[in-house]
Amino acid sequence: MERRVVRKFDRHIIPLVMALYLLAFLDRSNIGNARIAGMSTDLNLTGDKYDWLLTIFYIPYIIFEFLAMMWKIVPPHMWCAFVVFGWGLVSTLQASVHSWGGEMTLRFFMGATEAGYGPGIPYLLSFFYLRHEVGFRCGIFLAAAPLANTFAGALAYGITSGHSAIANWRVLFLVEGLPTIVMAAVAFFFLPDSPEKARFLTEDEKRVAKARGVSQVGSTERIGGIVWSDIGAVLLDPKAWFTGLMYFSCNVSFSSLPVFLPTILKEMGFSSVNAQGLTAPPFFVSFLLTVGTTYIADRTQQRGYVLMVLTVVGGIGYVILATAHNVGARYFGVFLAAAGIFPAIANILPWVLNNQGSDTRRGAGIVLLNLIGQCGPLLGTRLYPSNEGPFYVKGQAVCAAFMFFTTLLVISLRTLLVWENRKLDRQFGTLEEQRAATEMAVRNEDSKAGADEGAGLENYGPSFRYVL
Repeated sequence: MERRVVRKFDRHIIPLVMALYLLAFLDRSNIGNARIAGMSTDLNLTGDKYDWLLTIFYIPYIIFEFLAMMWKIVPPHMWCAFVVFGWGLVSTLQASVHSWGGEMTLRFFMGATEAGYGPGIPYLLSFFYLRHEVGFRCGIFLAAAPLANTFAGALAYGITSGHSAIANWRVLFLVEGLPTIVMAAVAFFFLPDSPEKARFLTEDEKRVAKARGVSQVGSTERIGGIVWSDIGAVLLDPKAWFTGLMYFSCNVSFSSLPVFLPTILKEMGFSSVNAQGLTAPPFFVSFLLTVGTTYIADRTQQRGYVLMVLTVVGGIGYVILATAHNVGARYFGVFLAAAGIFPAIANILPWVLNNQGSDTRRGAGIVLLNLIGQCGPLLGTRLYPSNEGPFYVKGQAVCAAFMFFTTLLVISLRTLLVWENRKLDRQFGTLEEQRAATEMAVRNEDSKAGADEGAGLENYGPSFRYVL
């Protein structure tokens, strides 16, 4: 019965939130395709004006990160519909701009509305999935980013290759923006607010979903308010700052690769059409690794080791891009960079959820993660000035350095978590000892011995251990 409940969550929730994130990423990054489809000329994007169009998106994205907590305060189906409609409308209106200032304004509002969606979805998923389940589902959700980039170039080429009455880049914004507005209505009617309110579950399945919530956190009332003291506790928790710095480091590369890759490939000597098409294979490999590595990390509960491998692979890719002049070697470097960045991001986010011991702390951890991490794009979107092409050595070298810095942060955090777990073992006894005590209590008919006092397995208590 429980497996059936989880499968229904997988069928009804994950495809919806993934589709919405795919649209969000298309709407965010299609400016790179619009640039080489005529937008740069029509809006006179000289100097660093294009770089500012990328940067301005992330300023409100940082300012409005607190909106991730709205998933706990407002019924999720209402909040989701509101923010999806918001960025869909803004994305579509980009087709009507005639100046750099107008596009800057729209990119600002797009950042503000998207900040209310993507950063909060991993938090929302933690209401439906247990601790050892949520990482893989976060991975599927976040895999929408490389998946979007896999076909974004081909889609952009198909949209912009015709001869319409209006500029091709304007058609691109219309065709990719309008479906998002439609999906806002889909989110309103089909996204459940909580497991026990899901309309696609039978009454028996709802009882199982409710029991899962009690097992998780000791209760099922998880929407409607926050515990302010828990927010303060997160601000004093070094583990939350470690993951925030990891996210910052990865985001330097995460924000720059999708929007600059068509230009980088074009300056390797490929035509605009081929440059669009050649972005697909590296991103498809990244999509597969994003899903695969999060699954492995969930099964082994060893997220740190997975992150070490991914960040080293990504760093090596950028080293090749910074040092090689051969086109084949540089394209191979793109594969390695994409294979490291996106899967690393997908494993960092659930690590925050794994290692905070209450719903409010998990939400505050996500907010802090994004407040720090989304500052990375402010740097990442400025690393590839046009006068440094075609090799962009400085930008590639900076991205490599940040990927290796992430590796160092992962090693440090995992070491801290091992120490914390040993301290909990000394305080409460190991999990094996607790299970033995519980079995003994059952044999002695002492139902209270060895109990977790209703804390739930995912809240702080005798059975809580950090995921390494």
